[in-house]
Order: sequence, then structure tokens, then C-alpha cells
Amino acid sequence: HAVTFAAGLACEGVKPMCAIYSSFLQRAYDQVVHDVALQKLPVRFAIDRAGPVGADGATHAGSYDLSYLGCIPNMVLMAPSNEAELINMVATSLDYEEGPSAFRFPRGNGIGVDLEKEGIVGRKGQPLPIGKAKLRRSGSDVALVGIGASVNECLMAADILDKEFGVSATVVDARFCKPIDTEMMEQLAKEHPALLTVEENSIGGFGAQVTHHLCHQGLLDGKTKLRPLILPDTFIEHATRESQLDQAGLSAKHIVSTVLGVLERQKQKADVDNDIAKASAKRESDAIETNRAKEEIRRIIRQRDPQEKALIVDFGNDVPCE
Repeated sequence: HAVTFAAGLACEGVKPMCAIYSSFLQRAYDQVVHDVALQKLPVRFAIDRAGPVGADGATHAGSYDLSYLGCIPNMVLMAPSNEAELINMVATSLDYEEGPSAFRFPRGNGIGVDLEKEGIVGRKGQPLPIGKAKLRRSGSDVALVGIGASVNECLMAADILDKEFGVSATVVDARFCKPIDTEMMEQLAKEHPALLTVEENSIGGFGAQVTHHLCHQGLLDGKTKLRPLILPDTFIEHATRESQLDQAGLSAKHIVSTVLGVLERQKQKADVDNDIAKASAKRESDAIETNRAKEEIRRIIRQRDPQEKALIVDFGNDVPCE
């Protein structure tokens, strides 16, 4: 109903902003296609809970929106890497009148960028050029193209690759899943022996858009190696966001491991994979201990009053409190 109502408002010249969870928008897919996109109505979709959502679990995970929106004609699709980019994408969406647009952002706080240094005055952003990416770091050995929150993992991975392995990495903030910056993608494929796309989305999203374009340009017929990193074909259950990114293979360390594999540095890759396995085992052990602590608190409460129901509230990093 919200999507169709927004379409009606757009028909009457209003600028509707339909704010909705990614997983909830799935239920309005037919309305997005027929009531909005088919008529090229400028409805704006502000999509919360994109990617892994921590304690909200699999039911609320925004795992598919880049795929199910990216295939719809007339749709402009964005994803910010930080809060300054989000503000600019709100401005871009409001400024764009040629059809529907959407921007997806993750659950949680921003990363803490200085808004003034990013050109944000009074929390008012500037419209971005449609379909243009942003170069965040220049390198020569590999290109890491992230979209949304994955850009920050790419930047951390680039630091690790440089400091620990002497690998020079270019990092690009794609900004747009549709239309992609075809000029930038072609340049990266021509100038780097390896190219990775990284996204907190299932198969068929940003990586698919890039792969499709580069294939048809003949840029993957030679020596350029392309590796799309996406969410795995499984539901990821409740956990911390950090743990979920590890399970998905989308953390900075996993990006480093993939790069080393592509560059055929198998010994270094094995060392990184071993570190990842150790960290994962520790997190699992910590989670078990946390659950034991919760059960002990519940037991103590029930001993005091068998009729009293135990209430556990988790603050921050899953710390149990009565």
C-alpha cells in the first residue's frame, strides 16, 4: 500500500520518499515494477537494513535488494559508504525526476566521518552525478571496487595488503549499482591484472552488473582476473555484524585472502586463512560463554522467584545484564 500510495503522490507532482526495510520492500515488488517503474514515476526509496543486520537475524537481513531492484528498467540504485555519502544520496534522489530511485544503507551507526570536511553544511547534501563512482585510493596490483558499507572493508584490506604484503591496491567507491560507472570499470580492468567487486548482497547484484558489462566489452577475454565477493547462498542467523561478515566471507581479512589467491601467493594466503579460522573459532567460543552466562542469570532469577520471568538485555557487544 505504501508503494502504491507513493506512486499516486508522484502522479500528482508530490516528491514521495518511501522509507522501508529492504526485507519489507520484497513484499511490494509487484507494486515497484508495475505502479512505479513501468510509469517512470519519481518515487524515492530509502531502504534501511541493507546487508547483514546483526541481532535482527535472517528475517530482517537486506540480502537481495541490489539484485531485485537492479534488474528493473528505469531504476537508479545507490548505496552510500558513510553518512556523508548517504546525505548526498538523499539529495541526489530528491533531485532526480526522470524515474524511480533508491538508496540502501545498513543497520547501525555511521562510521564517524567529519561532515564539514566532506562538504556537508547544515546536513544538506549535494546531488551526485548519476552513475559516477569515486576513486578512494590509487594502486597498481589489484582493484577493489566496493559498494555501500563494503567500501570500508576494501579500504581496510588495502591497508593490510600494502603494509603486510607489499601489494598495491586501488579502491573505488562504486556509489551506483545502476547505472554503473562503465568508464571507470573499463579503466580498472585495463590497468589492473586483478579486479574484485565487493558487496553485502546476494548473487545478481553489483558484481553481476560489472561482470556483464566487462564481458560484453571483451575486457575479460585476456589476462584480467575478476572475482565478485557476495553474500553466500544461505541464511545467516543472529550474530554480531562482525561475525556475520566473517561468515559471509566479506570482511577485510577475507578480501585480503582472495587477493592473495588471485595473485597466486598461496603461502601468504594460507597464513591469512589460518588467522581467519583462529579468529572465527575464538568468536564461536566467546558466543558459547556468553550464552552460558545468560543461562546462569536466568537460573539465578528463577531461583529467587520461580514465577518471575527472566529478562536479558544485551548492550553493545552482547554483554548480558540483568
